[in-house]
Amino acid sequence: MVMEGSIKKEGAAAPFYLPQSDECEIFAAAHSNGLPLLLKGPTGCGKTRFVAHMAAQLNRPLYTVACHDDLSAADLIGRYLLKGGETVWADGPLTRAVRAGALCYLDEVVEARKDVTVVLHPLTDDRRILPIDRTGEELVAAPEFMLIASYNPGYQNILKTLKPSTRQRFLSIEFDFPAPEQETAIVATESGLSADRVAPLVRLAGKLRGLRGQDLEEGVSTRLLVYCATLIHQGMPVERAILAAMIEPLTDDEDVKRGLLDLVTAVFG
Repeated sequence: MVMEGSIKKEGAAAPFYLPQSDECEIFAAAHSNGLPLLLKGPTGCGKTRFVAHMAAQLNRPLYTVACHDDLSAADLIGRYLLKGGETVWADGPLTRAVRAGALCYLDEVVEARKDVTVVLHPLTDDRRILPIDRTGEELVAAPEFMLIASYNPGYQNILKTLKPSTRQRFLSIEFDFPAPEQETAIVATESGLSADRVAPLVRLAGKLRGLRGQDLEEGVSTRLLVYCATLIHQGMPVERAILAAMIEPLTDDEDVKRGLLDLVTAVFG
C-alpha cells in the first residue's frame, strides 16, 4: 500500500498557534537555510499544529506522514504501480515534496521501519539529495524543500529511538505543554469557552500530567483539553465532558478511573 500522506496547499490560512518561545524564528531560519528540523516533545503538546502553522506562514505546501511500524522507505519515495495494464512510477509524499520545494513532516519518525532513516540521511546533510534506486534518479531538493520530523522521547523504549548519528543531522527544538496561562488562552481560543471556565480544566490537566509514569502512561494533551472545553461550550455538563475527554481516553483501568474522578472532585468541588 502506498502511503500518500496528507497535504495542505499553498495559501491556506494559518491555523491558530500561540508561540511558547522562539520556535517560530528557529523554524523560519531552518527553512531559509535548507536545514532539517527535529521536534521533540510529548504527545498532544502542539508539534503538528506548529508545523501546519509555519507552513502557512511560509506559504509552502505541506506533506504530513503519520509514521507507523509498517511504513517503509518505498512508502515515502514511491513505487511502480499497475495502471490500465501498464507499469507506471508513482512518487511518494517525500519525493513529491523534494520535487516541489514543499515541507515534508514525518510525525513520530521513530515508529517507521529502519530503512526510512537511511533514506533521510542524504537529505539531511549538505548534499540535499534523494536517490531513487528503482528509477535511477538522483533528485536534488528544490531550494524551498524542508524536512521536519518529530518524536516523543519520553514514550519510546530502547528499541525505538533515534540514533545519535541521525539526531545530529537535525536542528532540534524541545516542546512541552504550554504554561497554564498560555494553555488557558489556547484552549479558550480554540473552543470558544471563556478563559475563566477553561482555567480549572487546565489546573486539572496539570494534576493529571503529574501522574504520568505512575498510574498513567501519558498525560492529558492540549488537544484533549480543547475537546473537553468544546463539549462544555456546546452545553454538556462539566463532569460528563471531563469523563469523555479527559478520563476515558487516558485509561481503561476502572480503579484508575475512579482515582482520577476523585481528583476531578478535588479540583472542581
